[in-house]
Amino acid sequence: MPELSHFARHLQVETAFDVLAVAQRLKARGKDVIELHIGDSPFPSTAHAKQAAIRAIEDNQTHYCPSGGLPAVREAIARQYQCEFGVAIAPDNVVVGPGAKVFEQFFCEAFLDPNDEVLVFSPHFPTYGPNIARRGARAMYAPLRAARAFRPDPNDVEQFLRTAARPKAIFLNSPHNPTGGVMTAEDVSAIVELVRGRGIALFSDEPYCHMVWQGRHWSPVQWEGMLEQTVAAYTLSKSYSMSGWRIGYAVTGAAIAEALVKMINTSLSCTPPFVQLAAQAALEKDAAERDRHMEHFRRKVHLLVAALEQLADVQVVPPAGTFYVFPDVSVICRRLGITSHGLAMYLLEAADERRGVACLGGECFGPAGSGYLRLSCAEPDERLVEAVHFLAEAVTRTDRVRRYLDEHPRYRLTVRD
Repeated sequence: MPELSHFARHLQVETAFDVLAVAQRLKARGKDVIELHIGDSPFPSTAHAKQAAIRAIEDNQTHYCPSGGLPAVREAIARQYQCEFGVAIAPDNVVVGPGAKVFEQFFCEAFLDPNDEVLVFSPHFPTYGPNIARRGARAMYAPLRAARAFRPDPNDVEQFLRTAARPKAIFLNSPHNPTGGVMTAEDVSAIVELVRGRGIALFSDEPYCHMVWQGRHWSPVQWEGMLEQTVAAYTLSKSYSMSGWRIGYAVTGAAIAEALVKMINTSLSCTPPFVQLAAQAALEKDAAERDRHMEHFRRKVHLLVAALEQLADVQVVPPAGTFYVFPDVSVICRRLGITSHGLAMYLLEAADERRGVACLGGECFGPAGSGYLRLSCAEPDERLVEAVHFLAEAVTRTDRVRRYLDEHPRYRLTVRD
């Protein structure tokens, strides 16, 4: 067999899907697993989306279509975007793709050359690094701090621009996965003032734009002149419960959009037209259903935060957005001598024979996440409370923790950790 490339040999993946596989295997063996690991909606895809997809398939909308998206769909997204965010864009500012994640890769292909430097705020979504590395560029990490409610610090942007040898791009993610931080208008404005008119591209990752519990959602493209400097990525996975459909879109300047269309043409050909038509129906007709689901998520987040706040040795910053809670469990980890992802896997695999909780350790989102857990709120309310009670009891079973660490020594917490 030919040797794999250096990139392929060292490629890091999104850990949530690995934990999902373990959880499903344990469930198949009869274990009761409370699933707080994967960032998926528990609600059905919205009604008009499903109806439109069925009609589109019956109408044989199952063949190739333009790489950038069906013209009617791009027009509908542009209209909806102006209505929601107050930014007047044209259809040629919209590119339709299979979800939002793919636009990370296309953004990097559009802007990065080897040895370019990219500012990433961390903890961070785990696929940012691989997509930057795919281009031979370098990610430069700045910490998101609990003291700032996990909002990016414009001072870190200023330092990046001043000290980096080849500053080229900045990744922003708000509402933020995994911390739940939400940028304020002041945050975005300060960052925009630092980069506007310079040769710095922004990737603004906005899948959770409808999940804001404090304040409101802001995008850099709402600032004058920033559309030509930004790729803002959106998905219907969260707001409209369409994760399995793989449908999203990017909003950007027309020249950048043209480059992204070429990348879709040469890699994916196009996004399935019947899925696009389902997305159009969701955007145009399912806002009320979407908002009901968002209100359910808001209540779930508050319920989980309230339960965690009752635990000793756990600190939690109430998330301003998303359906994740990101509690600080570093005191527990130090006491047990286990990494936070080791704690997460212990809760799933070894804390109890009949029940487990699936979640993610913060280091799945970079070293800055060490000492935290990411908990999704996608389970029923009573299961969220049960998961917190399970955590509280599981960390007292020190004999089980010791056995688990003997079997999985990679999860031992070292002084360096």
